Amino acid sequence: MPIDAAKALAAEPRSGEISWNTKDVQLYHLGLGAGTPATDPDELRYTLESRLHVLPSFATVAGNGSPGVISGLSMPGIEVDLARVLHGGQSLRLHRPIPAQGTATSTGDIAAVYDKGKAAVLVMRTEVADAEGPLWTNDAQIFVRGEGGWGGDRGPSTRLEPPTGAPDKVVERAIREDQALLYRLSGDWNPLHADPEFAKLAGFDRPILHGLCTYGMTLKAVVDTLLDGDVTRVRGYDTRFAGVVFPGETLRIRMWRQGETGAGTVRVAVSAVERDDAPVLADTTVEHS
Repeated sequence: MPIDAAKALAAEPRSGEISWNTKDVQLYHLGLGAGTPATDPDELRYTLESRLHVLPSFATVAGNGSPGVISGLSMPGIEVDLARVLHGGQSLRLHRPIPAQGTATSTGDIAAVYDKGKAAVLVMRTEVADAEGPLWTNDAQIFVRGEGGWGGDRGPSTRLEPPTGAPDKVVERAIREDQALLYRLSGDWNPLHADPEFAKLAGFDRPILHGLCTYGMTLKAVVDTLLDGDVTRVRGYDTRFAGVVFPGETLRIRMWRQGETGAGTVRVAVSAVERDDAPVLADTTVEHS
């Protein structure tokens, strides 16, 4: 079996220094579609270094995503075909606001391996801290098709009951044809998002958008519309990737407030407008102060 769960879980964590600067943050924000309109004061907070704040989902690419998903797939006990890999979900916990530039230590390991029958699920955890203490914790849930069935633990269910009632806010966000090509410059070089031939090997008729790009676009929409544009209010952000997105499509983002006006949770559902609202992100929550 290409995945040896016991060996993967027992492997020593990998640690390394990462750093980022305002240019990295700006590039990430542009990869999410920030800067339209270019002179809008609300957008300049994402694009102009003198006003720059950091969208918390930048944590998924800071330091070029190191150790990251691709690095995690080379951990001891794991030997898989990249064409069989799908990003199943993402969880982020913020310990404090992310500075616009910094240096930190990133430590990554395999936190769990689950047997879903037709697929294995790897939970890749990354802890990041700087000289002042912990910054964030990232968990990436990675599906590896065809690698389940060894009788291991199926793991917990992440499915949530759908939100009830009409959403408090609905916005649409267009995805440019070149958006995946720009987003990948932040460090996710998986050819699935750029190479048509590789995309065909993976079962798609053309390259697909990074799930983490949709993830970032969605958080930006929540911050901009329900959190008064204040990125420091985000405490946690979880999602399950329920379907693919193709460059050139439009995201429909529905949001429901839960809890008090201040601290609480925003439930979110994201779909692709041009494909009859096909689900894209599900079981999505933004915890905030």
